[in-house]
Amino acid sequence: MRYATSKTVRYWAMPAALGAMGVLHFVAPRPFDGLIPPELPGSRRAWTYGSGVVELAVAGLLANRDTRALGGAAATALFVGVFPGNLQMARAWRGKPFWPYQVIAWGRLPLQIPMIMAADKIRREA
Repeated sequence: MRYATSKTVRYWAMPAALGAMGVLHFVAPRPFDGLIPPELPGSRRAWTYGSGVVELAVAGLLANRDTRALGGAAATALFVGVFPGNLQMARAWRGKPFWPYQVIAWGRLPLQIPMIMAADKIRREA
């Protein structure tokens, strides 16, 4: 029973989180704009909206049993792809107080590893 429960949580927690974050990219885009590395071409807002679309699409793939493996692969790529944004956050928040800003900015970086591993596990098990 424990395995079924953890699998259910894994299969629904990730699409729910990605869906919520995707919606936030449109409802409150300004905080996300600051995560876009300035080296990227184009406007930060366009990257914010584009990443919101990608998060919503990946959430949809993960939520559907028939596309879950593809969704796991897409989520893996997404989590690898947003790592530069997490680095940008740490870079942008260098001058902010240690608590909570530095803790959040630097704490996000190692959290990408279990997220990538969880997404890949969904890809392999689907």
